[in-house]
Amino acid sequence: MSSTQATPWQAVCAQADLEAGRFVEFTLPRIEADPAKYSDTLPPAGFAFLDGSTPRAYLNQCPHMGVELNWKPGSFMDTDKLFLQCSTHGALFKPQDGECIAGPCQGDALTALDTRVVAGVLEVRFPE
Repeated sequence: MSSTQATPWQAVCAQADLEAGRFVEFTLPRIEADPAKYSDTLPPAGFAFLDGSTPRAYLNQCPHMGVELNWKPGSFMDTDKLFLQCSTHGALFKPQDGECIAGPCQGDALTALDTRVVAGVLEVRFPE
C-alpha cells in the first residue's frame, strides 16, 4: 500500500451492537506503509462505544505510556461513568474528544479513529 492510498475502513460490529454503556473492542490490521501509527510490534487495538447517540472509536492506548486503558474486557469508564479512564495511572479522558483532563498525560489526547455506519455496520479507520 502506498502512502498516497487512503487507510482502509474496517468493519467492527453491527450498529445494533452499540448500546449505551457497552464497549466493543477490536484489533486493526497493520499498515506497513505507516509504521508511525504503531507503538510496538502488536497490531493496534481499539474500542468503540456510543457517546449519547454518536458512535466513537479510539485506539486502546494511553498517550502516557502506550498501555491499554481497560483493566478487564469492556471496562473503560471511571466509577462515576463520566470519563474514560486509564487503569494503569488513572488518567481521565473526555468521551467526546479523547482529551486527557486529569493524570500524567493531561493536555494530551487519545488517538481518535474515523467512524462511519454503512448498511448497519460500524466501520473505523485511522484518520488521514
